[in-house]
Amino acid sequence: MDALLKQKLNKLPAKPGVYFHKNAAGEIIYVGKAAILKNRVRQYFQNSKKDIKTAALVAEIADTDWIVVDTEIDALFLESEMIKRYMPKWNILLRDDKTVSYVRINMNDEVPYVSFTRNPIDDKATYIGPFYGKTAIERAVRSLRKVFPYYSRPYDGKKTLNTDLNLTPGIEVGKTTPKDYKKNLRRLIRYLEGDREKLIKELEKTMHDEASKGNYELAAEARDQLFGLKELKRKIVFSDKEFLDISSDQALKQLQEMLGLKEPPKRIEGYDISHQSGTNTVASMVVFINGASARNEYRKFKIRTSTNNDVKSMIEVISRRLKHAEWNLPDLIILDGSINQVNAVMFLTKPYNIPVIGRDKSGNHSKSAGVKIVVPGKGLLPLDDNSHVAKLIARIDEEAHRFAITYHSLLKRKKMLK
Repeated sequence: MDALLKQKLNKLPAKPGVYFHKNAAGEIIYVGKAAILKNRVRQYFQNSKKDIKTAALVAEIADTDWIVVDTEIDALFLESEMIKRYMPKWNILLRDDKTVSYVRINMNDEVPYVSFTRNPIDDKATYIGPFYGKTAIERAVRSLRKVFPYYSRPYDGKKTLNTDLNLTPGIEVGKTTPKDYKKNLRRLIRYLEGDREKLIKELEKTMHDEASKGNYELAAEARDQLFGLKELKRKIVFSDKEFLDISSDQALKQLQEMLGLKEPPKRIEGYDISHQSGTNTVASMVVFINGASARNEYRKFKIRTSTNNDVKSMIEVISRRLKHAEWNLPDLIILDGSINQVNAVMFLTKPYNIPVIGRDKSGNHSKSAGVKIVVPGKGLLPLDDNSHVAKLIARIDEEAHRFAITYHSLLKRKKMLK
């Protein structure tokens, strides 16, 4: 370890966060989370016995950076996002798939239950994740059970100890109905997906509205959930990406400098068009807040006006998106497309002062495609594929493409079943 790295490690805070180990070329080779950054990161450089893979990783570390967050669970969410963005080689080499976990809830069941799995399948259930800390996510979801009671195994109608502890909704003893239980499960899903602040505001409104109507039982239910979430907020906080510290996100800083923005783009929206020979044309809108995906904000569109013209399709989807005043406006739009799409969309976003860039893959839609962006006034700019900004743009573009393909495939299957 050289003197500069040693000096840097002395500045590590005793707070939760995500750390980034880099090699001599500045490439991120490992992303990890920590309850206390100061303790966890220093462990790598202690003279304790290490397994062969970890020793090889440490030998390659030339620098370390970190982002501080409020809680361990914030770190859990941010670590997951950063691994998806950078795909560090040592995360792949060291990762044990048994530690990767998804939360699974099948809302199509008459009485759904909450479970955890390593392998999501196409069974129409809701999967939230992946999370790279099996124990942490399971502990967090169990804590939420006190606010949103749920079943942890298939419903059999029998009373258990969890019924008496108010950890199940109590359908088995007539406390609620499957319909109301599902309503609460949807709140749990929203919380897990990061929609915490909006959910709390809605519960506050529900509490006041029901009380003013004289529906005191419904008002009390909303009040109990509201107080439960506020109490939980002091213990475990799921990642509210609106409040993550983005001062250390190099990708957002680079975007700000590259595009001449007044500040790093807080909300970025990515768009992609998908169709097969002009049939079942759809568009996707993915949202990244402070550099991390916010899946609860994603939207999908079925194109109405054009079939096999990506420029016209992009004009339609951006026009329709801008009519939604209830959606927060983006600080930047990234299109999967060339200068033609960018020029066409700029006329729509100019009144809103929303900058637009495109990722031009020139027909290469593989994951190995180089990152070249179209910037109005600057033309086509090739980026270093290993740079922070290139990794972020590629991640947003690939997520928009994945979301569009998923919707297109769904429409295709529905059409085949008719």
